Amino acid sequence: MNRQEALLKRYDNIGQRNFWHQINFHSKRLVWIIIVRGSYLLKRLLDIVASAILLILLSPLFLMVALLIRFESPGSVLYKQTRVGRWGTLFTMWKFRSMYRDAEARKAEIMAQNEMKGGVIFKMKNDPRITRVGRFIRKGSIDELPQLWNVLKGDLSLVGPRPPIPKEVDEYSLADRRRLEVIPGITCIWQVSGRSDIPFPEQVKLDVQYIESQSFFMDIKILFQTIPAVLLGKGAY
Repeated sequence: MNRQEALLKRYDNIGQRNFWHQINFHSKRLVWIIIVRGSYLLKRLLDIVASAILLILLSPLFLMVALLIRFESPGSVLYKQTRVGRWGTLFTMWKFRSMYRDAEARKAEIMAQNEMKGGVIFKMKNDPRITRVGRFIRKGSIDELPQLWNVLKGDLSLVGPRPPIPKEVDEYSLADRRRLEVIPGITCIWQVSGRSDIPFPEQVKLDVQYIESQSFFMDIKILFQTIPAVLLGKGAY
C-alpha cells in the first residue's frame, strides 16, 4: 500500500466514525425531544382534565362564596389582575375578591409594613384591607379556585411557580427571572413548604429547583402535598 492509499484509508475511517457519531447524536436529540414534548403534553392533558372536572364539581362552592362576598361588601365578586406568565407573556388572572374595593388605593399607606423578606412581594398577616370573608377564603386558598379557568385556558398550570405581577418582575434580578422559564401554576413547591412564611429569595431557589427537575410524577406529588398544606393553612395570609 503506497502513502496515498494509506492516507485515504485513514481519513475514510475518520469519516465513517464521524458519520456514526452524527447518527448517535441525532438519535439522542430525537429521544430527548420526544421525552420533553411528551412530558409537556401529559402535563397539559392533566391540566385540562383536572381543571374541567373541578370547575364542575366545585360550582356549588363557587356560588356560595360569591354570595358571601357580595353580602359582606359591595363590589365585584371576582377580582382580576394582570400577571406575568411564561417568557414574560401578560395574562389576566382571576380570583375571588378578598379585599375591600379601595384596596389598591390604600396599599401605598401600608407599604412600609411589608412582612415579606426580600421586599419584592408585599405580604402582611393582619392586612386591614382584607374582609372577614376574605380572611376565611384566603386561609383555605378558596380565593384561588377561579384560577382553574386560567388552567383550562392554558395561562396557568396546576403546578408551577406562582405568577408575579409586572411591578414585581421589574424588581427581579437576572437569577429571579428564571422563574419565568415555565408556565406558572396554582400551586408550587414553596406553597406546600410554608407558603408566605418563606422569604422571597428562598421561594426563587425552590422554584428553580422545580424547573430543573420537573416531571409528571413530581407534579402529582406536589398536588397531593397541597391538600394537607391547604387544610392546615400554614403561611396563608
